Amino acid sequence: MFYVNIWCYQVIRIDLSGLIRKFAEMPQENLQDSEELQYLDGLKNGQREAFDFIYKKYSKPLLSKLHRMVKSPEIVDELLQDIFLKVWTNRAAIDPDKSFKGWIFTIAQTTVFTYYRKLALDKKMQQHVLEVFVEFYEQTEEYIFNKERVQLLNSAVEQLPTQRKEIFRLCKIEGKSYQEAAEILSISPSTVSNQLVSATKAVKQYVFFHSQEFLIFCIAAYLKH
Repeated sequence: MFYVNIWCYQVIRIDLSGLIRKFAEMPQENLQDSEELQYLDGLKNGQREAFDFIYKKYSKPLLSKLHRMVKSPEIVDELLQDIFLKVWTNRAAIDPDKSFKGWIFTIAQTTVFTYYRKLALDKKMQQHVLEVFVEFYEQTEEYIFNKERVQLLNSAVEQLPTQRKEIFRLCKIEGKSYQEAAEILSISPSTVSNQLVSATKAVKQYVFFHSQEFLIFCIAAYLKH
């Protein structure tokens, strides 16, 4: 079961990586044509006419890319406006010696991923992802104790109430038995057992919802909805 889940995750990751690659694909030229260079200089100086030129030139190709990564036309329009707002507010950073197309497409890609990160915080989306990828989520011990997630695990444990934190540390990290933990903390083994169940559930949810995998699953679930 574990290997099937990992295979499914890797397929999703590969598909999304291809999508990201397509989004980032662009000609390799570094220099703009002379007309664009003039307008970029005007844009850096805050000229509205120059901004209109850039908007007309890049809005259509950006829309095409955005529609590949976000299904909702309304959201695409919002993201497009956000991208050009960032272009305007960061116009001083424009470097005429570097590809403007590369710069604006990087802003676009960052904007899309910021949107998905916010979407991943939505409770309904979290529940939907858990239902769709329930088998992957059920990989408890092997998933949350993976060495690549040590920082997330530590953060998750720090969120626990004091007693649950100590019980989780003693039983899950130090490998002590319920009886040993109970004696150390002067509580009953049944309390250790009950508190450990709650602690493990909280840690598991924290690690999963804050992981890169969860963001990928959110994107996959959203695009397939």
